[in-house]
Amino acid sequence: MTQQRTNSAETKTAESNGSSSARPTSRSRWVWLLGAAVIVAVVLYLRHGSAQQAKNNADPPVRPVVVSAAVAKQGDIGVYLDALGTVTPVYTVTVTSRVQGEITQVYYHEGQMVRKGDPLLEIDPRPYQAQLIQAEGQLAHDQAVLNEAKIDVDRYQQAFNRNAIAKQQLDDQQQVVLQDEGTVKNDEGTLANAKVNLAYTHITSPIDGRVGLRLVDPGNIVQANSTTPLVVITQLQPITVIFSIAEDHLSKIQQQLRKGVRLSVDAFDREQATKLASGYLLTLDNMIDTTTGTVKLKAMFPNTDGALFPSQFVNARLLVDTLHNVTLIPTPAIQRNAQGAFVYVIGADQIASIHPVTPGATDGTMTQVQGIDAGNTVAINGFDKLQDGSKITVRQPSQSAPQAGGKPGGQTSEAPGSSAAGKKGGGSTQ
Repeated sequence: MTQQRTNSAETKTAESNGSSSARPTSRSRWVWLLGAAVIVAVVLYLRHGSAQQAKNNADPPVRPVVVSAAVAKQGDIGVYLDALGTVTPVYTVTVTSRVQGEITQVYYHEGQMVRKGDPLLEIDPRPYQAQLIQAEGQLAHDQAVLNEAKIDVDRYQQAFNRNAIAKQQLDDQQQVVLQDEGTVKNDEGTLANAKVNLAYTHITSPIDGRVGLRLVDPGNIVQANSTTPLVVITQLQPITVIFSIAEDHLSKIQQQLRKGVRLSVDAFDREQATKLASGYLLTLDNMIDTTTGTVKLKAMFPNTDGALFPSQFVNARLLVDTLHNVTLIPTPAIQRNAQGAFVYVIGADQIASIHPVTPGATDGTMTQVQGIDAGNTVAINGFDKLQDGSKITVRQPSQSAPQAGGKPGGQTSEAPGSSAAGKKGGGSTQ
């Protein structure tokens, strides 16, 4: 009996110990599962946060670049030589007095346009009128003496025919007639000189032109043949422009002149923004300036509107040749980098691509190029944002900004007076 109780107690004790050892094992499993779940949650959270941050830090979608565009076309363009020129009057007259006297009248106004023969100044004519009267009186006296001598010759001839006088008397009288004729001739010269001096008191314009500022006033005494001018007159219509080009371009011009071609010349203002006048090449100088390697040219301009003014500095453009059927694009479309000139050609997919080009003749507005074909569309602005492969949106013409123009007038720039291209010398023509 006692042995059974003992076994039963041992059995309960063993079950109690087995139950207590199984309880900790189940609790550990749940701890591990909970820890693993937390770790997975943290990993997923961190991964989601990284993905969101990467999404937030990603570049925004690329927007198309808005540009203005133009289509390359085929056409003609002139080849020009650019040079600095000086407006020079055909005639400039410095009027001085050829007689001495007091100025009594000034007929012109400062800056007045005068015609040939218009009165300018009047010098007191009275002294010269008196000289004229004296010369007329002396001539009349000597003519009377001559007539008397001629009458005596006739008488001596009749007397000699009757053998009433010697031959010597007749000969002497004939010489007296010759002497009196010489005296009369001298008197006629004196009279003509008096008339000329009297005419010199009335000073008229020798040419058509514009008078300058008034240099003398009524009451001033002028001297004969003085170097002090009374008035200066410059002819404005027509007028010339003298400019120089490099000797390298001389052969091109001579070839055209030998063919009888009248080369046109345009005159532009200092900024090369406004065409002042159009004319033609008149002549070349007869030698090259060895110090500068240039030759002077003179162009004639009608100047009917008076746009050209004497001694004015202008930009002269001489048309040398015309290129036909070449590819032309707006000048602002041409960009340059270390590799050379290029343009952005816009394809049918509205993607811009870089195309190298070779610029030729240019007029500031349009430029001849090689490297693209007529019909290609090129960008003409927005280059600060453009890259090779950029998506393009072409701005409508009504929204387009004014194109950057250079030199107006459809003319090409070459470098006259210098072999290197400069701002004034142009130098972009091939």
